[in-house]
Amino acid sequence: MQLVINSLSKTYPNGVRALKNVSFVCHKGMFGLLGPNGAGKSTLMRTIATLQDADQGTISLDGLDVLKEKTALRRLLGYLPQEFGVYPRTTAEEMLDHIARLKGVNDAAKRRDLVATLLEHVNLTRDKKKRLGGFSGGMKQRFGIAQALIGEPKLIIVDEPTAGLDPAERNRFYNLLSRIGENTIVILSTHIVEDVSTLCSQFAIICDGEVMYLGEPDAAVMELTGKIYTKLIGRESLARYKQQHRVLSTHLKSGVLYIRIFSETAPGDGFIPGQASLEDVYFKAIGEQVDVAGINS
Repeated sequence: MQLVINSLSKTYPNGVRALKNVSFVCHKGMFGLLGPNGAGKSTLMRTIATLQDADQGTISLDGLDVLKEKTALRRLLGYLPQEFGVYPRTTAEEMLDHIARLKGVNDAAKRRDLVATLLEHVNLTRDKKKRLGGFSGGMKQRFGIAQALIGEPKLIIVDEPTAGLDPAERNRFYNLLSRIGENTIVILSTHIVEDVSTLCSQFAIICDGEVMYLGEPDAAVMELTGKIYTKLIGRESLARYKQQHRVLSTHLKSGVLYIRIFSETAPGDGFIPGQASLEDVYFKAIGEQVDVAGINS
């Protein structure tokens, strides 16, 4: 099972080039699409989900031409957008039953069993009679996954699924997505590096509509091992260090400013080796000096 994206490009009428010759392959499991806000992630997700057209390029799912056979793709697709509406006065059970009808599950008994199984799968059985308007953010996300699973999809797309969730809800969501990824292709679009590091066996970094890095999280981190250095500096000297080194990020902790740089060789000057992380891979790939501390100079 694989999803193949080849030379996909999209330019909006206002001239914004949202996608620029994007290509990669997703296999069964979790695939992370990592990038800053406005990088083109949502455009790519909507295009794969057949919600908008590309200017050029192809997408295929196990031989199915996604851009030409949209109806066929939608039968195989589960989609959880970043924001989705619910009828606040409708219960979770009622809403899933309604969506199952729309997806062609016409037999009442089968539909009842399906809804019960989905609610159990996302740990919402106890809340099945609760109105959706009273759900927490995490409960709504789990409900969103339940509706995306109707029809046994071969491809599931989730766009920024953990934004706004508390740590406990995020952990539960991680576990749920991991279980789903054992049997299908799941594309996780996010700007949160931890999501990709925790969940995904493959990932791509996209910025300004282009794929800047493609690989496996662990291997990507290994590539930077021994090439990350840190140092405590004065705020007033930050601009000078940015001129002299490839500064990946700055961190202000308890009033103390640390910088992280990428260097092929030991830079000396008081720098000490740092443990490489996927965050370093991300910052290096997008080619920015990221000011985590909010200090520009």
